Amino acid sequence: MPKIAIAKNNFTAGEIAPDLWGRADLQGYANGAARLRNVILRPTGGVTRRPGLRHVWSLPGVAAVRLASFSFNTEQTYLLVFSPLKLHVFRDSERVYYGDAPWTMEQLPKLSWTQSADTLFLCHPEMRPQRITRMSHSDWKIENFIFAAEKDTGALFEPSFKFAKQDMTLVPSATSGTVSLTASDDFFLLAHVGTQLRIKKKAVRVDTVSTAKVAQVTVLQTLADTTATDDWEEAAFSPVRGWPVSPTLYQERLVFAGSRDLPNRIWMSKTSDIDNFDLGEALDDEGIEFALLTDQVDAIRSVVAGRHLQVFTTGGEWMVAGDPLTPSKVRADRQTRAGSYPDRTIPPRHVDGATLFVARNGRELREFLYTDIDQSYTAADLALLSSHVFDNPLDQDYAARDRLFLIVMGNGSIAALTVYRAQQVTAWTVFETAGVFRAIAVVEDRIYVAVIRNSEMQIEYFAADSFTDSHVATSGAVPQHDWGGLGHLNGAAVDIVADGKQQARRVVAGGMVTLSQPASQVEIGLPYTHEIRPLPAELGNGTMTSQGSPVRLVRAVFRLFATKALHVDIGRGLRALPFARSGEVLDAVPEAFSGDLEARGLGWRRGTEQPLWRIAQDVPQPCTLLSVITEVKGAD
Repeated sequence: MPKIAIAKNNFTAGEIAPDLWGRADLQGYANGAARLRNVILRPTGGVTRRPGLRHVWSLPGVAAVRLASFSFNTEQTYLLVFSPLKLHVFRDSERVYYGDAPWTMEQLPKLSWTQSADTLFLCHPEMRPQRITRMSHSDWKIENFIFAAEKDTGALFEPSFKFAKQDMTLVPSATSGTVSLTASDDFFLLAHVGTQLRIKKKAVRVDTVSTAKVAQVTVLQTLADTTATDDWEEAAFSPVRGWPVSPTLYQERLVFAGSRDLPNRIWMSKTSDIDNFDLGEALDDEGIEFALLTDQVDAIRSVVAGRHLQVFTTGGEWMVAGDPLTPSKVRADRQTRAGSYPDRTIPPRHVDGATLFVARNGRELREFLYTDIDQSYTAADLALLSSHVFDNPLDQDYAARDRLFLIVMGNGSIAALTVYRAQQVTAWTVFETAGVFRAIAVVEDRIYVAVIRNSEMQIEYFAADSFTDSHVATSGAVPQHDWGGLGHLNGAAVDIVADGKQQARRVVAGGMVTLSQPASQVEIGLPYTHEIRPLPAELGNGTMTSQGSPVRLVRAVFRLFATKALHVDIGRGLRALPFARSGEVLDAVPEAFSGDLEARGLGWRRGTEQPLWRIAQDVPQPCTLLSVITEVKGAD
């Protein structure tokens, strides 16, 4: 069989799931790879070693966190870290605030939030909504969200609902003051104390509970009479009935979607009055309330403000239309039936006009996209060719500058999707580290992560032009041997880049390392390996195939860009591919190399276990692979 030259000009299909390695007929096969670890796929097709992680802060004793971006303006951006019973606020690498908070360890997975100017609204179905306000750079306030109240009476403009049987009646002992309220059946619980009831639309507040049928209340708005009536409701949100699941802001209204006891219901505040949910007389600017009605109760998981108000439930995805939305002009239509992940809140994110969300089965990333031609939404699966990268998703966010959609997985990895619809690029790679990723947030252009290393939670971010993890980058006025500030890396073997050159690996002791040569600028951190492995070679033309036949790599030409080191296995194990400079042969170059490097192959390969070539290296230097030309010979 003659030699065949195969040109792999891009990797724009990303890492392909092993159960598709028999589908050489797919376009994704030609542009995919068997393994892409700790590399970023560029929209133009090349792959580059991912940036390293810079250490920001250690949180000893903290087992779980959630991360949130807070942007007051482009000049004042913050990372909010929610840990059990605490709020941490960071600006750049400095913690500017630390204080008590009401959320618990168990509540962290289902926290949901939205921001308006200097205020973040935080929800959980078992916690009263919280209002987190930036008072100043280092002063933040956490307080319960309180509905607006009528000035004269104190009656709250809050949603209400009759949870009791429709024929249950209440009898007040008087129409004003402090009165007894008697129910026709068991109703009152101690948790009702402090909640508001509405009897014939008039508000009363529960002060004490005597029995399941009798409570003492303060009349806030004079009652119509003292006759028994079934025309009454209680607060929709309370310790008895639960609290909102997800908030957002849409058309100058605050939206609360779903609650523990009303999982398929949506409430919207008055226009430009986000604390006031009074339904009033159903005027255009007054509050709105409605339910998503289907053949089963689909619990709302998230609500998102996009082209329309988008509602993501466990059973499907909805569009709430109305331009503008008013009490008389609300239309809710179910668009698709993928369903959202039920086990925790993974916030949907906007990407190029679409909203990306994790599907109910936890194995798909769906793209909720409106098409003008059909006047409706679709929900295509973006992980169809790479479902193997999904493993119990925990969190996600989108880095627009890098066009990277990042999903933290339960196995400690990050599934990184390069998505660029205009160029039809949807490609997955996987990030791994010496530890486990647990949360993520993008603040402006900076990607923060929470990582557990040696049983300790660390806050870190991906730092451009660095190539070690959990690293400290610092400098001194004069060259020196000893460098400290490494307490979070005690006992770890670390890579050292000193004045741009790699030095011998050292073990951190007492928060310090001693360099082999003095330096005035260092990066000291944990090594990580990036790997690029091609799919099994296919020499067929669509009707013929080489599957199962021996194949031999004659030679490979690697086209590189701005690369300082390259280690390749072409049949003899991993070896540094030598660079040439002024007659010298070097394993690495001090200046980034762009161009072609050639390697001669050795030995026959069969099946999927041994790829024709493989790149793998933990050298803390840049490496970008643009394309590979392989000259291959099959068995005669």
